Amino acid sequence: MLNNGVSSSAAFSELCDAFENTQREIADGPIIPFVTPEEIREYLTSRYDFRNPMPLDEAVADAERMLRGWNVQITHPRYLGLFNPSVTLASTIADTLVALYNPQLASWRTSPGSNEIERHTLGWLRQKFGFPAETLASFTTGGAESSLSAVVVALTQAFPNYGEDGLRGLHAKPTIYLTGEAHHSFEKIAHLTGLGRRALRRVATDSDLKMDIGDLARLVAEDRNAGLAPFMVIGTAGTTAAGAIDPLEELARFAKLQGLWLHVDGAWGGAAILSSRLRGYLQGIEQADSITCDAHKWFSVPMGAGMFFCRHPEAVRAAFRAETPYMPGKMAGAVVDPYTTSVEWSRRFIGLKLFLALAERGESGYVDMIEHQARMGDVLREALTHAGWKVVNKTPLPLVCFTREGVVPGKLLARLYEHQIAYMSEVTLGGHEPVLRACVTSFRTTEREIGWIVREMSRLAALGETANS
Repeated sequence: MLNNGVSSSAAFSELCDAFENTQREIADGPIIPFVTPEEIREYLTSRYDFRNPMPLDEAVADAERMLRGWNVQITHPRYLGLFNPSVTLASTIADTLVALYNPQLASWRTSPGSNEIERHTLGWLRQKFGFPAETLASFTTGGAESSLSAVVVALTQAFPNYGEDGLRGLHAKPTIYLTGEAHHSFEKIAHLTGLGRRALRRVATDSDLKMDIGDLARLVAEDRNAGLAPFMVIGTAGTTAAGAIDPLEELARFAKLQGLWLHVDGAWGGAAILSSRLRGYLQGIEQADSITCDAHKWFSVPMGAGMFFCRHPEAVRAAFRAETPYMPGKMAGAVVDPYTTSVEWSRRFIGLKLFLALAERGESGYVDMIEHQARMGDVLREALTHAGWKVVNKTPLPLVCFTREGVVPGKLLARLYEHQIAYMSEVTLGGHEPVLRACVTSFRTTEREIGWIVREMSRLAALGETANS
């Protein structure tokens, strides 16, 4: 039975008010800070030697001033940068609750309620992806940990001696196939797993920056003939630079024919599976062996909240098995101890923020949020084109890469930041000249704001201050 006694409802009511006030103030304030490392370090050194205690309310107020003044405000509706979202109230409250109760999710017996909430939430998304009931899924610190999990499990499945003997015990050097548009965390993962960065085989892309299946087939055949051991291919559902979605259905057929593990990195774009308008672009994801998806991207919850899904539960158990005398004994039935099926041991209750956000908004509310941002991406493309800019990427997702004759992206960004117009980034696609990149990551971004941003950018471009001198 839940305790229906006195709760902290008054405190959470104040938190709700503070959340709304903070979001309004951020939306009305600057996006980009102008501060030097020396300025911050001098302030911290002069004020915080930690020799004497400080009143908590004073320390908290000062910490908030630093957060407000010395960070890019990624929850601002004119933040159009990387995949850092505005966050929902429910998920913010969830993070506070988790800190308050501090459950330990390493074992089921220690935190049965928390573990089952996570299992239930992951099960909901697992069904959306079309994965079978026996799928093992876990929350992670982020996409890098999820993709690391995928590589470790795939290695364990493909090379049974890997777990005990390491890479030196294998008959041939394993290789992974991905495009140059895939997330660069795979370079770290190749290093961490001992594969080495040269084990990553870069597959060519087509004109839309999607993986070229013909080139993939060529590379796999050449590597096998050279005595290497291809074992895994990475498909991306929404690349960081251009929002490209690899041909997942073709990849799935090829991987099955060649006996390769297919991992789909849907850290950002995977959330599109909820939308009837967008899910068709992810056709084939249901045939993957594993999936990465981040709740702290398009599901709009605070960092970090990655998710890892794998349709091969025995491979997951083999990869992460651990038995110790000091952990609680295994429970009977369909109970999983996360420390035996994931990278981490001690682990925060990550899943509550997605659970509460889903409970508060419902699936339909999330669909509305995602489709609103997708529409804002279309509005941005149309406004840019109408104003004489050239859009250079193709994606159904709200990520727009664009340029204009004579405009130097770095100079334009500096002017955008100086005038607090918007936060965007610079990117190079397919080895061409740098272009501007804008991604709608906030459910608070409106058509009015996008129109104003494009008008201001066009005005700056017309002044000639952002061109080559």
